Amino acid sequence: MRIEHIAIWTDDLETLRAFYTRYFNLKCGSKYTNPSKNYTSYFLSFGEDKTRIELMHIPDMQNPASRGNLKGLAHFAIAVGNAQTVDTLTERLRADGYTILSEPRTTGDGCYESAVADPEGNYVEITA
Repeated sequence: MRIEHIAIWTDDLETLRAFYTRYFNLKCGSKYTNPSKNYTSYFLSFGEDKTRIELMHIPDMQNPASRGNLKGLAHFAIAVGNAQTVDTLTERLRADGYTILSEPRTTGDGCYESAVADPEGNYVEITA
């Protein structure tokens, strides 16, 4: 078993797509559009048979909780390979104006990580 994908509701589909493809080298699938529901989405992939991120958008959505935006998900983590890449990516994100929520460090459980707020405020850990 594995996690197939996580889904994120977004107010700005294109900005969030650009963030994850630019900084985390995700590959973007074709834009899906459902005109009857005024719904659009993208699947972003870490590679074949890897976990994906689904970005979803409905303009002026009033109640995302009814579609899965429920209390519970605190953050997700993206592994970038090593501590130097964590440091480098953290500084790149800072230089580009993103909010660093947690500076690079070794946590109590031995993980090397930092954290950034994506363009819509989602807490994204960057791990070695």
